[in-house]
Amino acid sequence: MDVSNGAHAAATTTLADAGPIGVGLVVVAVALVALIIGAFWFGMRRRDKELPPPTPAEQPDPPAHRAHIEQENVHADDHFPGDGTALTPYELGEQDTGTTPPESDRPRD
Repeated sequence: MDVSNGAHAAATTTLADAGPIGVGLVVVAVALVALIIGAFWFGMRRRDKELPPPTPAEQPDPPAHRAHIEQENVHADDHFPGDGTALTPYELGEQDTGTTPPESDRPRD
């Protein structure tokens, strides 16, 4: 038993009744598919013309000095217990949302 026969006939009848509109939709669909295939073809040609990635010997050398400054203890002096126990919220004390001032006596590179 073919249950899609009625749906296929209805779609064919609708497309046939549309006349030039149905033909126009088919032409637009074929043109769109051709445009997508052409875009992929153009992209592959353009990618083939690109230079290959550099070899490991051609990679730039890292700078001799540090490029960034390591920051230690950027947060406040809240110490955790050394015995591994967890603090409850009541034992944490008052917390401030401000930042700690920078250490002025630390030498810069």
